[in-house]
Amino acid sequence: MDITGATIFITGANRGLGLAFAREARRRGAAKVYGGMRNTNGFQEPGIVPVRIDVTDKASIAVAAELAADTTLLVNNAGIAALIDGPLAADVEAQSARMFDTNYYGVVRVTQAFEQILSAKPRAAIINVLSDIVWLPRPYLTPYAASKAAAWSYTNQLRLHLQERGIQVLGLHVGFMDTDLTNGIDVPKANPEDVVRQTYDALIAGKSEIMADNGTAVLKGTLAAEIPGYITPPAGLQ
Repeated sequence: MDITGATIFITGANRGLGLAFAREARRRGAAKVYGGMRNTNGFQEPGIVPVRIDVTDKASIAVAAELAADTTLLVNNAGIAALIDGPLAADVEAQSARMFDTNYYGVVRVTQAFEQILSAKPRAAIINVLSDIVWLPRPYLTPYAASKAAAWSYTNQLRLHLQERGIQVLGLHVGFMDTDLTNGIDVPKANPEDVVRQTYDALIAGKSEIMADNGTAVLKGTLAAEIPGYITPPAGLQ
């Protein structure tokens, strides 16, 4: 699916990767770009239509879907993260519930709301923003990792389910990016603009997955190994 002439709805579009998706879509000639965000106050970005949406609230999702009924490409980007002491931390259950509500159930809710809209279009697609965390143990991100693993599994089920309706489903896997979400984490980070360019190129090429940085590509390449990366991470990725 091409970006030129597409109408795109992006959740979490007020900053970071979501804003990069919106700006690159405009640069590539999208007909319209809806920027979904919890608070539209003060948002002023040329060519991006701000739409209030909270992916944890079905009512706001329904209103947003009705407003953006011309959408042909849905980008499920909204997400949250938090650091904890590890998988046995006292707050692991509470933090997991919070992560799942946004990172997993949020994707499910928004996709359900837009499915009929996309099914009515001759060409349509969905991009789900996932993570290398589904394959890379980082105990301090346990709740986030579990929520993204669930979102990855959902993406795979969704892709097969929507195939006969002609809706392309692309999973974006990427490691740490230089956004507000990773402030305070001292690790190498990918450039969001570069990630977006690769993702749109993969969509245009008809791909189902994109590994948007070298570390993620290396990690995925270990999955069939006797000792995969989720047991012993490759050097430099721990």
